[in-house]
Amino acid sequence: MEDVAFKTGSGAAASDWAVIQKASVDFRRNLHRRPELPWQEIETAATIRASLDRLGIPWRVCAGTGTVARIAPLAPGRHIGLRADIDALPIHEASSHAHVSTHDGCMHACGHDGHSAALMSTAAWLKAHEAAVPGPVTLIFQPAEEGGHGAKKMIEDGALEGLDAIFGWHNWPAIPFGKAVCPDGAVMAGNGTFRILLKGSGGHASQPENTRDPVLAAAAVTMALQQIISRRITPQNAAVVSVTSIDAPSGETVIPDSARLAGSIRIANPSDRARIDAMITEIATAQAAAYGVEAAIELFPRYDATINDANAAETMRAAIAADLGNDWLHEELPVPIMASEDFSYYLKELPGAFALIGADDGNGHHEPCHSPRYDFNDRLLPIVTRIYARLAGAPLPPQSTSQQD
Repeated sequence: MEDVAFKTGSGAAASDWAVIQKASVDFRRNLHRRPELPWQEIETAATIRASLDRLGIPWRVCAGTGTVARIAPLAPGRHIGLRADIDALPIHEASSHAHVSTHDGCMHACGHDGHSAALMSTAAWLKAHEAAVPGPVTLIFQPAEEGGHGAKKMIEDGALEGLDAIFGWHNWPAIPFGKAVCPDGAVMAGNGTFRILLKGSGGHASQPENTRDPVLAAAAVTMALQQIISRRITPQNAAVVSVTSIDAPSGETVIPDSARLAGSIRIANPSDRARIDAMITEIATAQAAAYGVEAAIELFPRYDATINDANAAETMRAAIAADLGNDWLHEELPVPIMASEDFSYYLKELPGAFALIGADDGNGHHEPCHSPRYDFNDRLLPIVTRIYARLAGAPLPPQSTSQQD
């Protein structure tokens, strides 16, 4: 990757803040041009580490392509962690901006490039004011958030050692710019996936009585699984069961021997996972038997719900309100949202909070995460840097009263 100048001198003031802001945008767009998939973030990690070197911030390798750095390591106050994810998605970008992905079939379609740039901007600002930072701040650049359980591996490699609390955020195009959510309790759902193989006996389409039709059984299983949410989970518990794939390739006049289903679950209450998994197994087995077909079910737990600590969430809400104003809360967005985040691993280990911060400013930043047309809103970079600086108790970068950073 090209060398992005991310450096400040000690005692940086407003003039240096302008330099940091420009560097953070350049850094973000540089990462966007060269995205890398989970556990393949070699160049991304090298770019992050080179910038930390230029800033004079010591770092260590963590979980391979992850990086952990520390500001004010000997300061006596509370030790907090700030996290960014660094991986991209296997999506072909359909945008036309100047920093479009140069890696065919790979794209920063979730804004992890922006999360990394905001944390690097924070690193630059805090380093310039290190003597005034009251407690240690650990910067966590984490790989493999997109299904790779990167947070788990970072924890196993000691990323949380010595921390008292941890904070993170995600840009969210469904929230207007200038708004955010950071609730007590669950902010994002847990998830899991399932696969069901229905094994029957195929034959001629004109003689279905001589077959055990897995396609018909697949349709019945799909419909029956929808009753889990509508009839067997209390309405007060947010949950989703979605069959996302039915695969039974065959000719127009041939009933196949087998059919495969796949799908996803989302849960806000961790105790619902075992119940829903058991019901998927129960329903698929019973429905298959009713059609003379056998069912083999595989269940794959992924991430738990992202559950904020109430005290940490209150602290983060105060930092958000100080920057976005008293009407910052986006009350129209129901929480928890049913997307998932491996930040949940950190929150199972120590107190912390995770916020969703609005990106839609009416200038093309409404495209949802994981869309091939998505692009991160660079106007979020100075906002999140200021929020992180407040959480660290550091001097604050200048704030634009119009939020037109």
